Amino acid sequence: MIVIDDKYISDDVVEKNFVCNLNACKGACCVAGDCGAPLEEAELKILKKIYPKIKSYLREEGIKEIEKTGLHTWDDEHGHVTPIVNGAICAYATINEAGHVGCGIEKAYNDGVVDYKKPISCHLYPIRITKYESFEAVNYDKWSICKPACKLGNELKVPVYKFLKDAITRKYGAEFYQVLDKIATKQHLND
Repeated sequence: MIVIDDKYISDDVVEKNFVCNLNACKGACCVAGDCGAPLEEAELKILKKIYPKIKSYLREEGIKEIEKTGLHTWDDEHGHVTPIVNGAICAYATINEAGHVGCGIEKAYNDGVVDYKKPISCHLYPIRITKYESFEAVNYDKWSICKPACKLGNELKVPVYKFLKDAITRKYGAEFYQVLDKIATKQHLND
């Protein structure tokens, strides 16, 4: 385990390899599961602010679900989450011509329409953060739908934390990432 400030980081975050392989999984993480993506409290206000700007990027089914249930819903395990359509796909998801599922929020961000990339829990996946009273647990979430990502990560020899450099930096800052990288590199050299 690696401890940086009040963050307890699982060894798997630096020891396991991972690179998303959308050609293989087609964005299954936006479809599978029993609830939407976890949202932080600050993200609730962001979604309210950007929804009019991102609405045109969303599928009709997603818009109907959001307008029926709200910009977010509640899950007893994860708290505030994105709404899901028909118990499966995220209401903010898009599907391209090749059948790949993506994020409508991220498409709007990439087009320069909004300055919010997507929920941090999505950006950080396969890392999941659990907040406790005095610390945060930063864990690698192993999910069978991500087998192609694990395989590609192993082929390319890219650890989870390196694949998620931008997301980790977005969440915790550049200095945090630099410290994590330094510790991980030192651990790797000692193995």
